[in-house]
Amino acid sequence: MAFGRNQRVFTVNFFIILLCPVVASLPKPGFPVVIVPGDGGSQIFAKLNKTSAPEVYCVKKTDTFFNMWLNLEELAPFVIDCFVDNMKLNYNNQTRKTSNQPGVETAFPGFGDTQTIEWLDPTHIFPTTYFSPIVEAMLTWGYQRNVSVRGAPFDFRKSPNEMSEFYKDLQALVEETYEINNNTRVVMMGHSMGNPVLLYFFNYIPQAWKDKYIQAFISLASPWAGAVKTLRLFASGDNLGVPIVKPITVRPEQRAMTSTAFLMPTNKYWNNSEVLVVQPHRNYTVNDYKQFFEDIGFMTGFEMWKDTSPLIYDLDPPNVELHCLHGNGIETPGTLLYTEKTWPDSQPAMIPDQGDGTVNIRSLMACTRWQNNQKGRVVHKVFPNAEHMAILANEDVIKYIQSVVLS
Repeated sequence: MAFGRNQRVFTVNFFIILLCPVVASLPKPGFPVVIVPGDGGSQIFAKLNKTSAPEVYCVKKTDTFFNMWLNLEELAPFVIDCFVDNMKLNYNNQTRKTSNQPGVETAFPGFGDTQTIEWLDPTHIFPTTYFSPIVEAMLTWGYQRNVSVRGAPFDFRKSPNEMSEFYKDLQALVEETYEINNNTRVVMMGHSMGNPVLLYFFNYIPQAWKDKYIQAFISLASPWAGAVKTLRLFASGDNLGVPIVKPITVRPEQRAMTSTAFLMPTNKYWNNSEVLVVQPHRNYTVNDYKQFFEDIGFMTGFEMWKDTSPLIYDLDPPNVELHCLHGNGIETPGTLLYTEKTWPDSQPAMIPDQGDGTVNIRSLMACTRWQNNQKGRVVHKVFPNAEHMAILANEDVIKYIQSVVLS
């Protein structure tokens, strides 16, 4: 039976009336968001075609890419030696750049999406969660992965002076995100090292571009002026919070990352009377880095520091609206104390400083220098006892992010 004209109008209106409350109740996303992760915050896949390996049991050739970082199986005893050799970079004194080990090809999957920065292990093993709490919350606010919330993973082993291709891709990603969200300006969000990486980007991108495409910049736990902890990585290594990992085993890989040098404390925020490292025969301040590297037997580190220390040394403002969020109240390495037995190959004791457990408070608060001194307001918020990584799951921090992106 065919509908008459009046019946059709009534039917259409009836369905519109039924649908309107549903549509009105659906959450709508606010400003689109692009997330830049921190040091260790991007998955790394590798394909091998090596002629040598540190141990006979190390795989030298693979037909396909495999998950190298973060893969807890790669950190198991013995196997970790293979991992370190695959992850290491080689520094070239002539080009002042780094490259993978011969026969190692790397890839950083998921650019534009958030999946590979939500979980650092693709199998979603619990200890490897990263931006998942924030992204999952955003989905309940109406956001959609790879549309209105997006990720920009990168080779965190490298410093900004080696990231020209990443910056081109990041600029294109922001422009695309703007366009597919009805020409809506984008909120940039960074964690840890991702923020100095973004600051370098903002310092060199034209202001007209920022005015058109950027709504705000949310920084989480940023080491604006470096962190004392990096000196421990160079001297003794860091076990990445994995108890079965010996720090000295992973030290070669950590030393080879120019990003480690990029995050060393600067003399803008530490003066030459403050001792950062103590060993039985000498103390080191920010003015003693050459001697420090000479004494640990790694002068390549000093060359890396010379390349990276000027990159954001002056801390020129980003000139976009900034929300600078971080924790405090957690013991953070302030001075590293070595003995005859521990220098430099074993873990030091420390005199604690204030901070978030990783970054010193003076570095976290360096963003306040831009208040009333840049284009765009600067909002500084401290979240007591919010640890450097745990801040990403902090309910108060997530609520604050919601207030910014939905404003």
